[in-house]
Amino acid sequence: MPHSFGYRARTRHMFKRGFKEHGPVKLSTFLVNYRVGDIVDIKANAAQQKGMPHKFYHGRTGIVYNVTPSAVGIIVYKVVGNRYIEKRVNIRVEHVRHSKCRQEFLDRVKANHDAHVAAREKGERVNLKRIPALPREARTVSITDNAPQTMRPVPYETTI
Repeated sequence: MPHSFGYRARTRHMFKRGFKEHGPVKLSTFLVNYRVGDIVDIKANAAQQKGMPHKFYHGRTGIVYNVTPSAVGIIVYKVVGNRYIEKRVNIRVEHVRHSKCRQEFLDRVKANHDAHVAAREKGERVNLKRIPALPREARTVSITDNAPQTMRPVPYETTI
């Protein structure tokens, strides 16, 4: 039998609710404030079929460009051929959440600012750049009271 090509085709696992997350949408979802310029993640909520995004946009991150009482307009960039096309989608707030992709960056900016202010008060310079993890230092293993052991596989035996 040929498979279907509907609007929600092949979304059986994609739109599924999480473990112990079934039932109506929580009221706290509607109390979240969205502003123009916010970075948001799109994740469809199967409990609310109205204003649900197309399966392509599920899991995408975009920028809010319009806010209405029950929905937000989001700009998402879509790869079409060899170019990016700016897609503007209007999605209800049940299918949107604030993205945490910039949180580490914002925390680092705040920590760098605090370190810079503290160093300036002391009159010294501080390096605020990120430093990659260096290789571990060399170690010497002593064999006194720690004799080397030869390891070999145990032969396979069938016991019936």
